[in-house]
Amino acid sequence: MDETRVVASYVQLLFEHMAALGRADALGAPPAPSEGFVAMRRWQALLEQARALDPGPRATFALRLARGIAPRHFGVVGFAALACGTLAEALMRLERHHRSVYDANVAQLRPCAEGLCIEWGVERGRPGALVDETAIAALVQLTRELTAKPLRALAVDFVNRRPADLRPYEDFFGGRVRFDQPATRVVLAARDLALPLRGADAALLALLDEQAERLLQQVAAVSGPVGVWRQALVGLIRSGRTSLPDLAHSLQMSPRSLQRRVTEQGHGFQVLLSQTRQQLAEAYLRDPKVELAEVALLLGYSEQSAFTRAFRQWTGQAPLQWRRQQQRPTP
Repeated sequence: MDETRVVASYVQLLFEHMAALGRADALGAPPAPSEGFVAMRRWQALLEQARALDPGPRATFALRLARGIAPRHFGVVGFAALACGTLAEALMRLERHHRSVYDANVAQLRPCAEGLCIEWGVERGRPGALVDETAIAALVQLTRELTAKPLRALAVDFVNRRPADLRPYEDFFGGRVRFDQPATRVVLAARDLALPLRGADAALLALLDEQAERLLQQVAAVSGPVGVWRQALVGLIRSGRTSLPDLAHSLQMSPRSLQRRVTEQGHGFQVLLSQTRQQLAEAYLRDPKVELAEVALLLGYSEQSAFTRAFRQWTGQAPLQWRRQQQRPTP
């Protein structure tokens, strides 16, 4: 089994917490951004070491740590979530790209009677109570940071043993908390899912809008329904919705009708999607402010390797090679 890991920016939260306690050097040097990921076993050890040094109650260390979470701790995915319109969209983006943040057990979103259920199994192991409690508390705290609302989780389940006192957990999450459950689970209220985000990262949004506008100008030159479809796909790609039903919904058509019209025009949906993604990719790559990992996420790819393969198919070059070639001065 592949080793589980967490993104280095997420681990930075722990070092910031220790610095706030006046113990900035207690854990050694923080992981460099170039490391990308930190092995789960190292993350576990760092958490245990920090908990031993923290002067607060040992049992609630994870809850205190999670209060310092911010979108930047989720790396590129956190900034991509900020570009979403609602909490539901941000959570779907986090689910899609969870391996770019927390490469352990798979997160699954599904509707439930109360609203939305986010669930993690144990297929890739049990990292332990401290890791689990930090992760779930950080996720719930992130929803509060994104919406600027004191949201509460209706229910939270953990697979680990029940602690002696549930009250700190109930106070933090705001709802029912259970332990010794078959899966880790968070339930959020349906009414909270439509909440707008408190204010997306202005620089990122400006960049996205600028690049999207350029592409819209390019595809506007394509007359007829194909141009309309490509323009609609630009917005869908930005929000991580890239299926034919998503496009049909945005055009107020049934998927079957759209499929028929696309076929009548001599196109295939996947070809249209690939062409639009390629145009967006080239626009992003021409801008040196956009990191390669950001390009992959902004195009709706769950992993940078998948984007790299697609870009090679389009251009015959890796994205970095293509970018460097574009940046060379013309003779």
